[in-house]
Amino acid sequence: DGLKDSAGNGLHYDRVYTIGEFDLYIPRDEKGNFKKYGSSAESYGDTLEAMRGLIPSHVVFNGKVGALMGDGAMKANVGETVLFIHSQANRDTRPHLIGGHGDYVWATGKFINKPERNLETWFIPGGTAGAMMYTFKQPGVYAYV
Repeated sequence: DGLKDSAGNGLHYDRVYTIGEFDLYIPRDEKGNFKKYGSSAESYGDTLEAMRGLIPSHVVFNGKVGALMGDGAMKANVGETVLFIHSQANRDTRPHLIGGHGDYVWATGKFINKPERNLETWFIPGGTAGAMMYTFKQPGVYAYV
């Protein structure tokens, strides 16, 4: 039946982008340098120990540093409405669009719920996927952080 606003009216979007926020846990040696291993199996014990600290060594979008830049940039034209779907497996996160905002936000991914409106930042609990819809009103570079 499609996405609805709080009054039950249908919402339309022109593009959809999916952003996966990932925590990486790279073990460090006694000097603080990242360790290197010959295989994933060799790193298992140290990686498990690093993960137990619950402090990631890296947080990346879509699996790598710079994944949403250059050729991977999420593009839209003025007047287009974009639905951004954001997931985070472990920790709470607070994405926002610098230069824009969430016209409609389903922070916990429950599309049956009424969307929140005009949020600068939206809270997505760990283990959840949320969505935000925004219509681009002017040209420029918008940073998704």
